[in-house]
Amino acid sequence: MERRTVRSGLTAIMLLLSSLSVAAAPEPFSDAIEGARFRGATVLGGEVFHVQGLALQDGRVWVTSVDRRTRRGWLHLFDRATGRLVRRMEVTDGARYHPGGISIDGHSLWVPVAELRANSSATLVEVDTDTMRAKRRITIADHLGCVAAHGRWLVAGNWDSRALYVIDRDDPVHVRVVPNPSGTRYQDMKFVGGKLVAGGPRTWWSGTIDWLDWPALTLRRSLQAGGYTAEGMAVEGRDLYLAPEDGPTRLYHFRLETGTRA
Repeated sequence: MERRTVRSGLTAIMLLLSSLSVAAAPEPFSDAIEGARFRGATVLGGEVFHVQGLALQDGRVWVTSVDRRTRRGWLHLFDRATGRLVRRMEVTDGARYHPGGISIDGHSLWVPVAELRANSSATLVEVDTDTMRAKRRITIADHLGCVAAHGRWLVAGNWDSRALYVIDRDDPVHVRVVPNPSGTRYQDMKFVGGKLVAGGPRTWWSGTIDWLDWPALTLRRSLQAGGYTAEGMAVEGRDLYLAPEDGPTRLYHFRLETGTRA
């Protein structure tokens, strides 16, 4: 989104001021996420544009980005150990070229690709993580900027995640729309331990990571996160990963302290 262009630039400045060298000075990051410790960062190589979503799968890192200049959306695959770009796939769908926050369920990676305006349209694309080919497409009559997958269910946030769409992927005609219980504009969300974990900004300088009960989608817990939740987010147990920068980008790793998970 255009407002994200300004926010992304401010986020990059804030991250730069936090530490000019991530490897050399990890301590300034120790309080960047409430109840978490900075554990390091991995540079992701190759051409990446305006980063949107992040997902982790064993030794692989998946990232979505949008090239606003050419109006093309991309899905990138990186080697997790080295940060090397392995492959990329274009996900542009005509006027829909803005991919968002992504989610993995088994061997399926779900990618929302939307028009770059509110109250528009989006396609939820199911990508086979083994072949990197589209298996299914579900069209929704609204902009969708992030999606989480859990069995037969998809939960997607619209423009600024003002509303959450609950979609039965086996019967996508019937959709439940729930108001966002938080003031956070979710950019990426995942199902973790039976709860929906979502992250995003509240202002240009601050954001949160929220735990929502499923299926009620009521807010259970919220952690303050500065500007690190501007874009991609993934969670593995107590390990939190964030990708807030445009390309060239870095994968930031935080460790949630005991008791910080809902």
